[in-house]
Amino acid sequence: MTERFDDIYHTETGALAQARHVFLDGCGLPQAWAGQPQWRILETGFGLGLNFLTTWQAWRSDANRPRMLHFVSVEAHPVGADDLLRAAEAYPELASLARELVAQWHGLLPGFHRLAFDDGRVLLTLCIGDVQAMLRAQRFEADSLFLDGFSPQQNPAMWSPDTLKAVSRFARQGTGLATWTYARAVRDALSQNGFQLERREGLLPKRDCLGGVFAPAWTVRRRGPAPARIEVPGRCAVIGAGLAGAAVAASLARRGWQVTVLDAASRPASGASGLPVGVLAPHVSPDDALLSRLTRAGIRSTWLELERLLEEGRDWRAGGVLERRPEGDTRVPAGWSDSGPNESWPASAGQLTAAGLPADAPAIWHARAGWVRPSRLIEVWLRQPGVEFRGNASVARVTRNADGWHLFDAANHLLIAADRVVVAAGFESGRFAPGLPLQPVRGQVAWGRTNDSALPATPLNGDGHLIAHVPDAEGALLWLAGATFDRDSTDLAPNADDSAANRDRLARLHPTAAAALGPAFERGEVNAWIGVRCASGDRRPLVGPLDEEASGLWACTALGSRGLSFAALCAELLAAQWHGEPLPLPATLAKALGTQRL
Repeated sequence: MTERFDDIYHTETGALAQARHVFLDGCGLPQAWAGQPQWRILETGFGLGLNFLTTWQAWRSDANRPRMLHFVSVEAHPVGADDLLRAAEAYPELASLARELVAQWHGLLPGFHRLAFDDGRVLLTLCIGDVQAMLRAQRFEADSLFLDGFSPQQNPAMWSPDTLKAVSRFARQGTGLATWTYARAVRDALSQNGFQLERREGLLPKRDCLGGVFAPAWTVRRRGPAPARIEVPGRCAVIGAGLAGAAVAASLARRGWQVTVLDAASRPASGASGLPVGVLAPHVSPDDALLSRLTRAGIRSTWLELERLLEEGRDWRAGGVLERRPEGDTRVPAGWSDSGPNESWPASAGQLTAAGLPADAPAIWHARAGWVRPSRLIEVWLRQPGVEFRGNASVARVTRNADGWHLFDAANHLLIAADRVVVAAGFESGRFAPGLPLQPVRGQVAWGRTNDSALPATPLNGDGHLIAHVPDAEGALLWLAGATFDRDSTDLAPNADDSAANRDRLARLHPTAAAALGPAFERGEVNAWIGVRCASGDRRPLVGPLDEEASGLWACTALGSRGLSFAALCAELLAAQWHGEPLPLPATLAKALGTQRL
């Protein structure tokens, strides 16, 4: 990192002064963002994070700050957490922010990583990889552009004409630009791409720095239409009070929407999201398939919400998950190890023994995993400012009027009028979106109460799952095992065959636990819980508009058996699409979740 400090962070002025003078002042901040609903910044080199921390600190200190601050940064080689702290320790005003940043500085594999601060109102999207590939993968119109990184002599690809042309695609009329370099080649490339530039006084030992604004003398032709952008949030109705609906409500409320969540049941989480306790663990495949990348991004989003809103040890537990692989395949993508940025790897003999399994059992250890009580997360999401829950409100039809959308019950009484509607009603979503290929998937689990120490402290996953030692409201400890998958079934009655199937799964997953719970099964002391999940034709969530005009009727549904993994991510994707925000996922992954794909 010596070259980095020599190039950018000068001892005479310091990194904080450099960030403020070159980048914030160079883009007219914080004055330019005053009174705006959001501000979106693209940076081409995260480095040691001083520009982000300085911008975040300026946002916190500004009474006229925008409601949302988006900071998107590309970085090919992220530094270690210790380097981040060391770079910030000289600046007391940045030290606490740096510690918050480091707390989320994990799992930085190639791809996008969404970090959230200040109750989700400051969003940092790290794009880890080659700069041009990452710029192609992102979609938004920036308000400010920070061109940073190694010098053009040391890293010419970062400052190449192709890279600067890619950066210009994020600019709209009036987008500000700032950089510490005054290199002629950089100025020429930026001018050719529509930026009006000016030389500005630099900080010693740099004599000059560069500022500018996007103001092309020609009409800019985009590859597609400009992203939609709702400037003034209004009133939104969400149909469904499960994980999907509650997550959407919380994400929109953070952006200023007044959200009413309607559900046919009297209380939230009355459908498939009412599972007593669920496993939160990623999918891992040797080729890092689409589902693997999606679940990894989804768990990061959910994890942030769990840490922010719930009590660890009572509502959820971040203790990891062991995934048994009965067929013996414990391969992970090439280059992954127990010391790498990945958070899943083949389980060790010690981890297996601690869980009461044979030391040679094929399994994968997921460090960023655990158990969650879904109803607790839903309850807290629905208590966020700006969110109202309305039970016993069964929506029969939705109509569009000149002033927005009207939702009626079966007796044709108006339930609510709203500017926008999000359908998040699980399998019942099909009543409002008959064109979506939705399939019900009935699931039955076994659960009970016991303090038996023979049950593993770590949740197990694989062919079924086992979760134990979960405290309930009465102080007892819950266990849960299952689950069955009955496609095209909506039967909510307990099924003796499914109960036997869950017991058989448990015996294969953890024989010792099955033996310990055997007497409870025999005495009829085991409870059955049944829910009907909603799956799409390709087993991926559906997020997007339900009409070609994207006029305000949207869906966030079909989360299948991975609601805990996908709800927060899908909600943030929907909110980003409504407001023209940076995507929380690469564009190809976002498209893989869109309703338009079907």
